[in-house]
Amino acid sequence: MLDIKLIRENPTQVRERLKTRHGGDEVKIDEILSLDEQRRSLLNEVEQLKALRNRVSKEIGALMGQKKLEEAESKKAETREIGEKIIGLDKAVVETEKALHELMVRLPNLPHASVALGHTAEDNPLIRLFGEPAKFSSPPATHIELCDRLKLVDFARGTKLSGSGFLLYTNWGARLERALIQFLLDLHITEHGYTEVAPPYIVGRHCMEGVGQFPKFADQAYAVQEGQDGSTLGTLYLLPTAEAPVANIHREEILKETQLPISYVAYSPCFRAEAGAAGLGTRGMIRIHQFDKVELIKIVKPEDGYSELEKLVGHAERVLQLLGLHYRVINLCTGDMGFASAKTYDIEVWAPGQGQFLEVSSCSNCEDFQARRMSLRYKTEGGENKMPHILNGSGTALARLFVALIETHQQPDGSVLIPEPLRPYLRTDCIRA
Repeated sequence: MLDIKLIRENPTQVRERLKTRHGGDEVKIDEILSLDEQRRSLLNEVEQLKALRNRVSKEIGALMGQKKLEEAESKKAETREIGEKIIGLDKAVVETEKALHELMVRLPNLPHASVALGHTAEDNPLIRLFGEPAKFSSPPATHIELCDRLKLVDFARGTKLSGSGFLLYTNWGARLERALIQFLLDLHITEHGYTEVAPPYIVGRHCMEGVGQFPKFADQAYAVQEGQDGSTLGTLYLLPTAEAPVANIHREEILKETQLPISYVAYSPCFRAEAGAAGLGTRGMIRIHQFDKVELIKIVKPEDGYSELEKLVGHAERVLQLLGLHYRVINLCTGDMGFASAKTYDIEVWAPGQGQFLEVSSCSNCEDFQARRMSLRYKTEGGENKMPHILNGSGTALARLFVALIETHQQPDGSVLIPEPLRPYLRTDCIRA
């Protein structure tokens, strides 16, 4: 959530920065300012009436002491009238604050000044490339062909169990998925210094609102109902990413400055309804309703936000480097950024069987946007309460990492060579039919 003080003091700047997102949100600023002014005016009027009521109440006491009962009764009637006005104004304040909040939570974050201006993914600047695409003597097999040949994923039975967009990993496929998760967690814990947490896979609506998933992306979430009690539907949700619970761990807390930076890593399955999305009915692993991911979360001091973002990107890149995969890093332009982000790098890995790059990590600094939504602060050594920057990144996401790995390391005989860092986890150097 944006700071209302920032909007109040710099409305033109806020409009201009929102306009670069090309979402039309800049038109909401006038209404926000109007509601903010109305709210402050109402609060001022309430305070004045409360002061008047206190003053009249003291006068009543003095009149009662002087036995001027008729005048005292008149003053009592006056205080009742004032009280009724206060009740009405308090109600108006609540309604105005609700309307203001509804607008504020739908306003996206402001892009950082270093973010390139643009409308779509076509405008995203390339930051760097790593490695070279794998070379093959004949057209490489797709992951679908490899999964069928090596019996890694049973697409048909996954669909039979849960519908399109769900996978049934089998035999070496299930073991490879598990090995990748373990490898990712161990790498970020031992080499990058993250603290592992294991969050619940069902979260409250307040957590979804805290990270900016709600209200904007409510149509992409799986709502949970408790048994047959329909009234509970929409209270809890399957998490779309571990960011939702992990970034909220310290919500409504005041941390000590010495606790920062905080770095968490968590594994979770992720559930995306992808309402209205095209392509989910097609066979494969590129776009699915449930996938595994290892998520990285950092809570840092504002002055460290962007240096920590570069470190975060490097941690995600290290995964692909160790697995011998060709990838690129791009900086999302203003029109392609996520709702809560101030700056985002996407890491896309090359999948030769697809003939395209696939996003496996998105690393963002949300600045204090999420911290404000979840009332997270830290106290400086000087005693000032400030809001930290919250960063998130995929470290990395499956099943696209799975796709890139088996397509890149496929061999002429139809087998898949396992990268050396992954062999201790899988206990084999090659998967064969």
